[in-house]
Amino acid sequence: MSNDSSITALIIIPTYNELKNLPPLLERLLVIDDSYHILIVDDESPDGTGLWVQEQSKKNSNIHLLSRTQKNGLGRAYIAGFQWALKRDYEIIVQMDADFSHDPNDLPKLIHPVANKQAAFAIGSRYIDGVRVINWPLRRLILSVGASYYVHAITGMPIHDPTGGFKCWHQTTLENIALEKIKSNGYGFQIEMNHRAWRRGFECVEIPIIFTDRFQGTSKMSMKIVFEAFFMVWKLLLQNACRRIPRRVQ
Repeated sequence: MSNDSSITALIIIPTYNELKNLPPLLERLLVIDDSYHILIVDDESPDGTGLWVQEQSKKNSNIHLLSRTQKNGLGRAYIAGFQWALKRDYEIIVQMDADFSHDPNDLPKLIHPVANKQAAFAIGSRYIDGVRVINWPLRRLILSVGASYYVHAITGMPIHDPTGGFKCWHQTTLENIALEKIKSNGYGFQIEMNHRAWRRGFECVEIPIIFTDRFQGTSKMSMKIVFEAFFMVWKLLLQNACRRIPRRVQ
């Protein structure tokens, strides 16, 4: 059990063809803390991921399924999950991958500062206190690290890992960053979420993690995702009136 057991944390996991990864992942999560609630946002996976989750939800009331009728990106899946969570008044909301690239054992230290109101959101950071990535090709590592410097140089946002997808949000933060206006996916989605929270003055803490490439399956990474993030940074700068310091969203 975690030290923050008085607060129920909801863990949102988007899936598309993750049937091999999901059973061991859910087992690990519930061993770490059996009070965790888990929401799987599935895009009608042809491998039966959604059907498997549906069966598990009948056996364990902490497991939930949100089925989407089309595959339209990671960002859309997370927005749907966040809206589902806010409607049900979850105070602590976590986003993580289904492929074991995010270590479930890191969840308590990611949740702790948000649950104890030491930060408005927390990021599991691959690039604070050095580079903490295992099994990535050098080209992809250079692209990811370079993107972090690029985002900071353009926006001024003081986050070491702005494209990281392992995060914990406080309910209040998500309620105040206009989720309905966020249209990006992939890296662009992660950057946009961080930037909206930062420019509203919400405090972020970065927690060092070790990121490991996919345990099973194939990456959903594409050049479309890379280009979206490249141009998203300039859009965010304009939204902030070309300022590199926080400025409240209108």
